[in-house]
Amino acid sequence: MTVRNLEYMFKPKSVALIWSEKQYGSMGEIILKNLSSGRFQGDIFSVHPEKRSVDGIPSYNDLESLPKVVDLAVLACPREKVPDLVAKLGQAGTKAVALVAYGFGEGGDTEGKSFCTATLKSAKPHLLRLIGSNSLGLMVPGRGLNASYAHQKPKTGNISFVAQSGTLLSSVLDWAISRNIGFSHMVSLGDMADVDFGDMLDYLASDPSTLSILMYIEAISDARKFMSAARAAARVKPVIVVKSGRYPESARAAQSHTGAITGSDDVYDAAFRRSGILRVNDLQALFDAAETLTTIRKISGDRLAIITNGGAIGVIATDTFIEKKGHLAELSSETFSKLDDILPHPWSHGNPVDIGADATADRYASALEVLLDDKSISGILILNCPSALSSGTDAARAVIDSIKKDPYKVRNRIVLTSWLGDKAAEDSRQLFSENNVPTYETPTQAVRGFMQLVRHRTSQKMLKQIPPNIPEAFSPDTDKAFKIVKNALDEQREWLNEAESKDVLSAYTIPVIETQVAKNPEEASRLAEKIDGPSVLKILSPDILHKSDIGGVALDLESPPVVKETAEAMLERIQNNLPDARISGFTIQPMARWVAAFELIVGVIEDCQFGPVIMFGHGGISAEVIRDTATALPPLNMHLAREVISRTRISHLLEGHRENPGAELEKIALTLVKVSQLICDIPEIIEMDINPLLADNDGVLVIDARIKIAAATSPGNQRLAIRPYPRELEETLTLPGGEQLLLRPIRPEDGPAFQDFFAKLSPEDIRFRFLHPMNSLSPALAARLTQIDYDREMALVLQWPSEASELLGVVRITADPDIVEAEFAIMLKKEMTGQGLGLTLMRRIIEYSESRGIRRLYGEVLSDNRSMLKLAEAFGFQKRSIPDDPGVWHVYLNLESEKT
Repeated sequence: MTVRNLEYMFKPKSVALIWSEKQYGSMGEIILKNLSSGRFQGDIFSVHPEKRSVDGIPSYNDLESLPKVVDLAVLACPREKVPDLVAKLGQAGTKAVALVAYGFGEGGDTEGKSFCTATLKSAKPHLLRLIGSNSLGLMVPGRGLNASYAHQKPKTGNISFVAQSGTLLSSVLDWAISRNIGFSHMVSLGDMADVDFGDMLDYLASDPSTLSILMYIEAISDARKFMSAARAAARVKPVIVVKSGRYPESARAAQSHTGAITGSDDVYDAAFRRSGILRVNDLQALFDAAETLTTIRKISGDRLAIITNGGAIGVIATDTFIEKKGHLAELSSETFSKLDDILPHPWSHGNPVDIGADATADRYASALEVLLDDKSISGILILNCPSALSSGTDAARAVIDSIKKDPYKVRNRIVLTSWLGDKAAEDSRQLFSENNVPTYETPTQAVRGFMQLVRHRTSQKMLKQIPPNIPEAFSPDTDKAFKIVKNALDEQREWLNEAESKDVLSAYTIPVIETQVAKNPEEASRLAEKIDGPSVLKILSPDILHKSDIGGVALDLESPPVVKETAEAMLERIQNNLPDARISGFTIQPMARWVAAFELIVGVIEDCQFGPVIMFGHGGISAEVIRDTATALPPLNMHLAREVISRTRISHLLEGHRENPGAELEKIALTLVKVSQLICDIPEIIEMDINPLLADNDGVLVIDARIKIAAATSPGNQRLAIRPYPRELEETLTLPGGEQLLLRPIRPEDGPAFQDFFAKLSPEDIRFRFLHPMNSLSPALAARLTQIDYDREMALVLQWPSEASELLGVVRITADPDIVEAEFAIMLKKEMTGQGLGLTLMRRIIEYSESRGIRRLYGEVLSDNRSMLKLAEAFGFQKRSIPDDPGVWHVYLNLESEKT
């Protein structure tokens, strides 16, 4: 479940506290006082064995005595009573419980976990939702609801704050009150037995009182639900996260370079980046980012100009900005000329623009207006140091007046301010806050605020960017790869040997150096005779993973006799040093002479929460020392692959530097896409190292590889945090005339084809589909319609079998977060009508919906769209009018579903 019945949690019409003296006496009194002292307009009841009451709230000694069924119950009672209470509440019709009681399995308490299981079992038949256990409670200030034992009342605002920890929530509340920060929701999730971060994201994304969502995360409970909810929420409002806790144990336990380099926190970073969430490092940054992003939602770029009345503070701001990888704006010659006209002669003649310690309010206003005219500038940071020569408050008023004078100039860019000092800056900061101008106590905070906007803009672009097509035909031999894996599993092995690993990669058309296996030194010598040029010899053992560390690799062996001699010496040395190691033989391969090649690493690890994770970076034997890597969640497309490459330091060298021609970035990105496809297709692969992957301006070549395997523990692609392209839905349709069509799920790469499809629709077709006229389909909307979440949406497109052919039709559903109801839509080119394709598309999407457990399909159809109404009627859809819109019919179909 996700949002189902959460309205009873956060918009209740009645609340009851069920509590007892034992353990929870003082807590219960605080909760009742908080409930009664708010502006809550509903009924409040107390249930206590001794009918104890606070502030005149009606009290009853048991549930059965309550005069009505309550929407929300707060439980502060011993854990032994909770499962039975939840069962009784559910049977009565209560739909939400805040469980502030503790002792439900924290710290690995086995008995407590049994009570948690029993509580969830009691709730499930009634679809009753639980927050907690071990929760501080919840607060919705705009509704006067304070169902918590927090020590203070939050102010009303438009920020939702969600955390697991109740003590942290209390601390944030105290901190926010002193800074006049208000909230739409404050929720302590506790141990997340039921409601978790994914549920809250889904609920708050559609909540009109919430403009930004802030979360303090310790752990994620359901990675796929979280990713789906986060990607949906981040498209409509800022989602900002502080993630605490790092887990070095995961790195120590890993057996490969990839596992040793990639930590749990790297994986969370990858998940947040992929979903469009902005991650910050502390609570101050969390609220700074929320204020900045809700004040100014959009900027045009990443170029910052700085205005200052103090040279030193301008330099400090610049240093901080460059350290955070910011880009100072290059002022145009026209801007320089205008500044020369208004500033004293010794001004800085650069960016930062130092307007002098004696800068008046007029000088601030004039400099700002000049920079606002420069279209290359995305943001302007204005700094003010206290001065006896001029008034900081007057300067603040002048800045505000300049911003208001011409709002068009300020559109899509940001003006940030930092008036330094304490008492001297107090009035100025108040003026900025009252006029919605972002202001910060220090230049460092201001710079951080701008860079948060830049990072948010980048993440939003990633969500909306249409990826390019894969540059070459890619047809993997999945059966061949799986057969190799299965044979090793049948032999009860957990690692493929080097040759097998390369064969798996080769089956996915990843270039590998030819590698053969020799059982002994003599066979290695014979195989070397077939190699044209020097050879490379490596030990082959399931117990030796880092071969170079123990002298298990020999390069540049000039002849077969040298190979034999080297193999004998290698075998003797390893047997002496590692007598227990099982030796299977040797691998022999040609010596790769890629003089200008880069050594890269591509790896895969299995994260305990997010499933497979892909890592890319600087490879070779020093990979763990250099630690220049970036991580990403599969599945990857070419755009995402390029993005993960760009986050490494070595990417600058791969692009080419001076005489160095660099490497073929397209081939490297394509290799990442192929690895991504491999781990999506074969869930038995749980770890992988390709190291080194050689790359130059001609292509890539795998020199060494190893793959760890295990029997799949979950069906298909369930282990992936993001559901990959469902290839199993592809099918070939045959038209009455014998022509064949391909019906397949939509792909992110279909963006341009979808825009072309839209452009060829008639105005009437567009009006029928979107219920209003549209002249064109923007790239952002095309991206939204093609980059779908396959776990919650589906769109099937029709095309001729040619890969590059145009789209001929599309049918789609968009399900609610609970996968209970889904809205459908269908479009078909006019020249394709009359061949039964509309019926086929509708039939397939209904079949798919039933397979996903969706119970109801619905759509909005214009009353003059007779063909669509006729199609819906053919499938048994019912229809009803919409009172507020008589020109539209609401059509719906109840489905037979396996979901319970």
